[in-house]
Amino acid sequence: MVEDKSVAERTALKEWAVLVDAMARGDIIAMVRKGGIREQRAGFSVRHERFVLYPTFFHEKENDLAPRFIRDLADSHARRPADGTIRIEYVADVIGVWQVMELDRLRAIESDHGLAWSAVESRFHYKNKPGVQVVAVRVSRLAEPAIVPEIKRYQGCVSWVELDGAVDLTNATPMLDDASLITRLAALRSALE
Repeated sequence: MVEDKSVAERTALKEWAVLVDAMARGDIIAMVRKGGIREQRAGFSVRHERFVLYPTFFHEKENDLAPRFIRDLADSHARRPADGTIRIEYVADVIGVWQVMELDRLRAIESDHGLAWSAVESRFHYKNKPGVQVVAVRVSRLAEPAIVPEIKRYQGCVSWVELDGAVDLTNATPMLDDASLITRLAALRSALE
């Protein structure tokens, strides 16, 4: 699937820390996205095939999480740096993107993302513009975590940020084996295409 490349990356996608943890464990491989407040007009779009995962606590709500991840919320918050930094530990390679315009299709993939059904419905109908994007990724652990200062430009309700410095991706290790990933990606395709 994805080959290990000795490269660096400045593009980051912000995702709830608890869901970044779930992707790192291989519990989920997909994200249901609509877009941040600063992206309202254009909405969310997948602009990059590879990006680092920027764990965020902004807008993270227990009621919006799939019940199976609520127990992980406290652990996720306990690892939050208290010194105004962000700890980046993972890189994601996009392996599938679907524009979903039928809400019922999302029922079939509930085990593949980390949102509660009420949060999926809310995102789907946000601003009376039905639809979401489902983004499947292969997550790899960085050889060394990157500690990034959380500057003002990175904060707020936005999906994508360009980091001031590049994160080294050399020797990043995939968190799921090829066979497991292929099986789960096939199930997503079957449900969404």
